[in-house]
Amino acid sequence: MELTPRTGPADDLDGHGHLGEPTEEGTDAPRRGARPRGRRRWLPLLVLGLVVVAIGVFVSKGLSEATLYFRNADEAVAQRDDLGTRRFRLQGTVVGEPVNDGDTVEFEVAYNGVAVDVRHVGDPPQLFRPGIPVVLEGAWDAQDAVFDSDRIMVKHDESYESKDDYDERVREAEAGGTG
Repeated sequence: MELTPRTGPADDLDGHGHLGEPTEEGTDAPRRGARPRGRRRWLPLLVLGLVVVAIGVFVSKGLSEATLYFRNADEAVAQRDDLGTRRFRLQGTVVGEPVNDGDTVEFEVAYNGVAVDVRHVGDPPQLFRPGIPVVLEGAWDAQDAVFDSDRIMVKHDESYESKDDYDERVREAEAGGTG
């Protein structure tokens, strides 16, 4: 057996520029197991398309959930039929004493002289009480003229007390608690 020296990688090419076994003379058939070049190009495009669709779905879902219409109690009552059972935010001031019935709290909020009955599922926040402004998330009940809420956000004012006022309040509380 006689060995012939190789001069470089081009020695491995067949007559048609393919590596491996030469094909029959005069045919352009690719070697066995080779894939056509165009077949691989669709895979990155498919992956890119799926990523773009997924991002679009997440963005549209996030924006639709983040967009809750905000209505004062008087506006919500005036637009009740248009709002239907869609979710929105309702603003008003708690009127009267809330009635706690197990998992639900029933109360009334008012704004510009218009009152709305509210049925809230869950525990209200610690600052929740009559006379305090609140923003509620929920929807109108389909059968009743009641606003069904599942989230209460208590609005508070921007009045702050000085350190001297705070220290005096602490001293009064301590003096009252020890007597």
